[in-house]
Order: sequence, then C-alpha cells, then structure tokens
Amino acid sequence: MTILKITTLIALSSSLLLASPPTKKEMELVSVIKNGNRGSQLLLKTLGKNMKKSMKSGGVMKALNFCSNEAYTLTQKVNKKLPNGVTVKRISNKFRSPANKPQDNEQAVLESFKKMQSLNIVLPPYLIEKTGAHTYKYYKPLVIKKGVCLKCHGDIKDIDLKREIASRYPLDNALGYKMQDLRGAVVVTVDKSIK
Repeated sequence: MTILKITTLIALSSSLLLASPPTKKEMELVSVIKNGNRGSQLLLKTLGKNMKKSMKSGGVMKALNFCSNEAYTLTQKVNKKLPNGVTVKRISNKFRSPANKPQDNEQAVLESFKKMQSLNIVLPPYLIEKTGAHTYKYYKPLVIKKGVCLKCHGDIKDIDLKREIASRYPLDNALGYKMQDLRGAVVVTVDKSIK
C-alpha cells in the first residue's frame, strides 16, 4: 500500500465527517471507524490497565507473566464485548508471540507505517483498508511512547529477564526497540455482512 493511498484514505475519512448528506458507503465507513476506534481503545485500555497492575504488584517478571499467560485471553474477552462481525488483535513485524504475526496484507500496511516514519511523516491515528465486499480492516499504529515498554522490548540488560523471555518465546523478535519506534498495530476487522 503506497503512502498516497494511505493519505487518500485519511483525507476521505476526514471529509466524510464534514459531508452532508452522507451516502450509504460513507455511512458504512463512518461505522467502520467508530467500531475501529471502540475496539482498539477497549483492547489497549484493558491490556494497559492489567499490565500496569502487574508491573506495580510484582515488577517486570510479573508483567512478563501477564503478557505470556493472560494477554491473549484478555484479547478474546474484549472480542466478546464487541458487536457481531467485529474482532480485534495486535500485530507486529517483530512479533514475540506467533499469534501476533501479520496475515495477508497486514505486513504491507505495517511496512507502509514504517516507511512513513522513516520519512519523518507523522503517522495517521488510523488507516482503513477494504478487504472484501463488506469487510474492512482498521489499523491503529502502535508506537513506543513509554519507557516501561523497553524493559521487555528494548536492549535488555537483566540476564534473568532475558533468559525468562527466551524460555517462553524461543522465536522472539520483539527486542531492540527504542522510544518512538513503531511496535506494530492494533487491527480491528469489521465485517458489515454479519449482523
């Protein structure tokens, strides 16, 4: 996906909010954006709250336990709170868990975000991709903005923590990040054909 397509999608999304009267397609896109915002915020809030709680009560090792034992289950619980036809997940090019590996065109979208970042273009708050007649994907880029994220995803100095991460995630790629690096994206799939 080119930067031009991304910019066009963002401009279209913004203009839809100002246009009147909206067409059926525009209303569908507004609904996708609403579901995307809701799904991504609910997932990030749920995971963030629980991560913070784990970090406060037991430090980095307890936070690692949370990620490896509960993050996927909490994501599934968030999915149950979303409307029919709406699902949410996290993806990354440098995934720690295979559950977060990009599928289909998701890899290209992540590469587009990374390219934008390398050109010092401010990342959009979201991107919409139409993947079928009535199916869309809403992508919210995830950027590392908190130093606490680097405790497990940066240049880890703690040998015990390194060893524990390696034992839980033998194919781990989610290391070496710095502040403001693109970590991945939250993807909300919205299938408008499911009621």
